Amino acid sequence: MDWINRIVEVGMTLALAVITLIVGLAVIKIIVNLLTKQVTKSKLDESLKPFIMSVISVGLKLILAISVVGILGIPTASFVAILGSFGLALGLAFQGSLANLAGGVLLLTMRPFKVGDYIEGAGYSGTVKAIQILYTELVTPDNKMIYVPNGNLSNSGIVNYSVHENRRVDLVFGVGYEVDNQHVLQTLQEIVLKHPKVLLDPEPFIRMSGHGDSAVEYTVRVWSKAEDYWDVHFDIMETVKTTFDDENISIPYPQMDIHTLEN
Repeated sequence: MDWINRIVEVGMTLALAVITLIVGLAVIKIIVNLLTKQVTKSKLDESLKPFIMSVISVGLKLILAISVVGILGIPTASFVAILGSFGLALGLAFQGSLANLAGGVLLLTMRPFKVGDYIEGAGYSGTVKAIQILYTELVTPDNKMIYVPNGNLSNSGIVNYSVHENRRVDLVFGVGYEVDNQHVLQTLQEIVLKHPKVLLDPEPFIRMSGHGDSAVEYTVRVWSKAEDYWDVHFDIMETVKTTFDDENISIPYPQMDIHTLEN
């Protein structure tokens, strides 16, 4: 009868472990949901919120796993040692993931960008939606979701277009050599000053900047609010073409003069 008692005892232990696991996962889910609501309402940086919740969820599940192992009668110390060895082997197998984890910690510590910033890095660009443990989520202007590994992002140059309130719009226009220089400068200045989104401080810069093979080059540099950058860029491009046509200011095609020697 001892073996029957043993089977019953083992069965009860397994049942208790299973019940603990199921109830524990349900409780963890409730705790994570409650904490998520509190963290969402808090004044923490938006970049930290998803990262903190991910760490809490993983930590609670690890504690639950150790508790279930203890119920099954496996020495916790031995389990921790096995877990450590397994973690070492897993770490060697997934070095890239560990690099992404370290990259995530570095990004949240150094904070080169935050949620809502428009950035460019690791060959991608978009608006930061979230910074997870292993990946940073970017939303492109055409509404594509990009998951960029944090390791790649932290080890590459990052351009943050949202740090400063103002941005400079740089444009270059080519004009025919026969056109009067002052006429071109005056026309460009009128176009720039009439645009409602061009800032007058710093003062717009308009100068002849080069003698090209087919045209004289004029550089226009104006400042605008960061959110108005592309409006100013495209508006000035379109207005310059229309105004140059009205003012008979030629925009020459690339050309090459060939001189031949007669015998």
